[in-house]
Amino acid sequence: MQIFNRMRRLASQHSIRGLTVKNLKLVAIAVFLVHLVCVSVVPQTPPVRVTPEPPIGKGTVVLKAARLIDGTGTAAINDAVVIVTDNMITAVGTAGSVRIPANAKMIDLGDVTLMPGFIDAHTHLIGRVLGDPAGDNAIVRDFESFGAILSVQNARATLMSGFTTVRNVGAGQFNDLALRKAIDEGWTPGPRMITAGHSIGIRGGHCDENGFKPGMFDPGIEEGIADGPDQVRAAVRYQIKYGASVIKTCATGGVLSEGTAVGATQYTFEELKAMVEEANKLERKVAAHAHGTEGIKIAVRAGVSSIEHGSFLDEEGARLMRERGTYLVATLSAAEAVERAAKTGVLKGLRADKALAAAAAVRNGIKLAMANNIQMALGSDSGVVPHGTNGREFVLLVQWGGMSNMDAIVAGTLNGAKLLGWEKNVGTLAPGKWADIVAVSGDPLKDIENIQKVVFVMKNGVVYRQ
Repeated sequence: MQIFNRMRRLASQHSIRGLTVKNLKLVAIAVFLVHLVCVSVVPQTPPVRVTPEPPIGKGTVVLKAARLIDGTGTAAINDAVVIVTDNMITAVGTAGSVRIPANAKMIDLGDVTLMPGFIDAHTHLIGRVLGDPAGDNAIVRDFESFGAILSVQNARATLMSGFTTVRNVGAGQFNDLALRKAIDEGWTPGPRMITAGHSIGIRGGHCDENGFKPGMFDPGIEEGIADGPDQVRAAVRYQIKYGASVIKTCATGGVLSEGTAVGATQYTFEELKAMVEEANKLERKVAAHAHGTEGIKIAVRAGVSSIEHGSFLDEEGARLMRERGTYLVATLSAAEAVERAAKTGVLKGLRADKALAAAAAVRNGIKLAMANNIQMALGSDSGVVPHGTNGREFVLLVQWGGMSNMDAIVAGTLNGAKLLGWEKNVGTLAPGKWADIVAVSGDPLKDIENIQKVVFVMKNGVVYRQ
């Protein structure tokens, strides 16, 4: 309208003959369109980005180090080079054997050992840690979202300690899947995650919430509490519906739960068999929490992929695990932690008694596993131990289990990748693998304690610690 009025004034001032109102409208429209075109070519302020950049490396990076352990168990190489293009490893070898691309970014790390990103097959990133004074009452005092908020820092601490991949075996409210989404989309730094959703267990068992007045906590299939093969199948389907990439179950009692005997069996063979069949049909593996001797054997016969803890493992159980290719995730760090908590009064009563018994038994169980050549994958049970201290498990595999330093490293790299089903992408340093790479000070083959001295972390080609 303003343009039209200006045109009328101009027509009046200059006596433009024959310029009717209709013509004025046409001219005004033409001027308006020209104005729009002119505005469109004026440089505009770019919009503010409301989502993060995807956490994927860009460009070519050359990592140089004094030595390299590739995760396969073969001898270390000296004067090592790894070339990363975007988020993939493209070359690995000695400095003299690898051609360095022009214009690559060089990172010379010096007297360190390059290794594949570490893999922790047993974590609990959501919620408070054992020993937190508010931990025992958290379930009735914390907001439901509080554990998820804490998990952001827990995930960051885990990544910065060199663990670029974890299997998170149980979390309420599907908070582990929310955390995985936030990490994958770049909202917060953290490891790659295999997630279980809710752990599946019997009513009143280790996976349930016990010790409260009747009616306060009475979870059902949606929260993983299931009895009988039909309910078990339904619980598996429910977890997978909302994104679970592994199924976690409680085959025996546990240390930290109220009202359960640590070695007592919980699910029957028929129930566990139904769980494994349903999970495998939907292309998921089953990880079984199992301390007790008989519960271990029932779970192995039912076809679970891994035994978590395995504290009271005996010769027959070890033989079954070897024959069936069942992995042991021993969580020695957790045993050490609960033993300390019992001795210092953090754990009291039945929980303290269970902690001392399990910690004593696992020292024998890990040696039986080694003697029977059971496949081992590293798991720290972080959440029972502080997040970011996961590397302590490497040390205990050597000190308690009698592993060689190299075998302990393989347990936390290639073996972990195989258990998770991700060995094509992670677990070793080789061309074509995702660029998940860590460096530690010194040589962990000479002193396994060095593996906790992480000085460099790359995940998916992005450097998070240097």
